[in-house]
Amino acid sequence: MTLNDIRNMVDRYTEAELTVLQGKSITFNGQQMTMENLSEIRKGRQEWERKLASATAAAAGRGSGGFKLARFPR
Repeated sequence: MTLNDIRNMVDRYTEAELTVLQGKSITFNGQQMTMENLSEIRKGRQEWERKLASATAAAAGRGSGGFKLARFPR
């Protein structure tokens, strides 16, 4: 998946969350979502936000681990 695809998924989950919060139902990925599904939608959004943060860091050259290896001379 590209960075753009991941951003699109975050946007879709955010839209779904806002729609459900307004008391409406939404069909998302073939499933009817209502207020009872709000925690499921939020978990999905958070997962995609983590993927976005990881992909953004990797694209910026910071790698996916968030740390660098240092070697010190003896």
